[in-house]
Amino acid sequence: MTGNEEIERWSSGPEGQFFERKSAYDRSGPRLKRRRAAALAKDIVETLAAMANADGGELVVGLEDDGQFSGVPHPEDRIRLFLQAPRDRNYVDPPLPVWSREVQTPTGRLLHFTVDWSPVVHRLMDGRYLLRVRDANVPFPAEQIAALKQTKAQGLLERSFPPGATLADINLNLATSLLAKAGLESEPVKALQKYHLLEARNGSLIPCLAGLLLFGNDPVRWHPRSGLDFVRWEGTERKHGAELNITKRIRLEYPLAVIIEKAYEAIQPFIRERQYLHDLFFTERLEYPAFVWQEAIVNAVAHRDYGIRGASIEFWMFDDRMEIRSPGLPPHPVTVAALNRRERLHISRNPLMVRVLADLGYMQELGEGIPRMFEEMERQGFYPPLFEDIGGVSFQVKFRNQPVYDRATLEWLQGFQEQNLSGDQKRILAYAHAHNEHFSSRDYQKLTGLDIYSASNSIKDLIRKGVVRSIRKRGRTYEVVKSEVKILELPEGLKTILPILVEKGCITNAELRPVLGLVSRATAHRLLRHWCETGYLQKKGEKRWRVYTPGPKLMHHLTYASCNQESDA
Repeated sequence: MTGNEEIERWSSGPEGQFFERKSAYDRSGPRLKRRRAAALAKDIVETLAAMANADGGELVVGLEDDGQFSGVPHPEDRIRLFLQAPRDRNYVDPPLPVWSREVQTPTGRLLHFTVDWSPVVHRLMDGRYLLRVRDANVPFPAEQIAALKQTKAQGLLERSFPPGATLADINLNLATSLLAKAGLESEPVKALQKYHLLEARNGSLIPCLAGLLLFGNDPVRWHPRSGLDFVRWEGTERKHGAELNITKRIRLEYPLAVIIEKAYEAIQPFIRERQYLHDLFFTERLEYPAFVWQEAIVNAVAHRDYGIRGASIEFWMFDDRMEIRSPGLPPHPVTVAALNRRERLHISRNPLMVRVLADLGYMQELGEGIPRMFEEMERQGFYPPLFEDIGGVSFQVKFRNQPVYDRATLEWLQGFQEQNLSGDQKRILAYAHAHNEHFSSRDYQKLTGLDIYSASNSIKDLIRKGVVRSIRKRGRTYEVVKSEVKILELPEGLKTILPILVEKGCITNAELRPVLGLVSRATAHRLLRHWCETGYLQKKGEKRWRVYTPGPKLMHHLTYASCNQESDA
């Protein structure tokens, strides 16, 4: 890559986990002036230490946050200070594994720093430990340093050099096509060296384990279970022996740089579409949001423990759920409990692999994937993901395909999007929606499994947001009061037959068909059954004497509409 191409990349690329721009100017006052050298040197070291403690990265000094060139106007002695500070124990201990250089341009000077992932944890001289998380340098709790050191020790595995491996074991054509597709270095050997996947030894280029697994001609030679096993089970349980209920098994053995895409292609045909009746139309929806199971595969490939050589990543699909199992527990100090709490965490067990997969586009916002899984499942009305420890040697994420809410309730909840409610808060509102817009503190505790103090804090948050109000202090009972949200928006077909229901108190299949222009008795029956299932109607009688009367949701709608009319009058 030429100098001009590098500068263009630094100017236009987004700041994030692996890259940051830093200005050499102080713009806080009315007059532009160069930053104090001591403060700028400290900032440089903080960013590089945070990157070394995470996955490594690049820092360019002399560019503004928006990528505009501003240069480094300091004298030569200060330039030497900036370039040497990351290696100075007066700033950081131990010194950082950093490569630094000046880059001269026609309009001024830039400073470019590249820091590698470090097998040790670096401490700033003011006692802080920092970790790079997305585009921020985040303080790391001192009590978790031992756990971070344990994970870093595991990170040495991918940097090991298997005996007998040579450059011929790398598929350079694959590396060329993938890196070019991602807009990265077009010369594969140079690119693989940049990613520390190749190292010069005794006049030869030798690949490390990460390079062999990512781009190897035969990755299974270097790790017998580096692939992914997909199994489709019939029913909801795993059976053995004469009752073995496997309907499909697929073994995927590819270089890790392509196995994710191969897994998408192999598994996608097994993700079914289901019909949902919405108003008078049947709409199609996948039984699992694509993002959640694909993100689970990415995380399993990137973060599994490759020191466990007797187990593969396993993707099991049942009729009611899917389970993606990854060898090894989450990298310390990440825990299964923290994942279930949706904490935004990013610790890499395999930083070399993570860096390549991120640059290839598989890992966008590091630390954001898990929270987004929860958001996607809840947005579409499904139960949240569940992370589980499997015998202390592996962990899995489980996705259920049963919807938590019916379609009408899910649409009603859309009215609260601006309030940024938690999953538990949405659940209690859905409960209230089915119970005349009321709930108690005990209802909240029972529904969510929270203790009384956590439930109380969550309810107070709902009150602060204007979503509910207390109506009986001693009983801790609450009602939904968000006036700008329509309490219930009736489906179009139900609106059409509402006058008949109000006048007669009931309707039959035969009366429904001419009103809605339906010819088929079966179509009308499905529509009526759907309205009964969602609480708008309820059926009475059998066969030829069957009629449909207003259900609790429709009665609440009529009551609410009547109250509004009275208040308007």
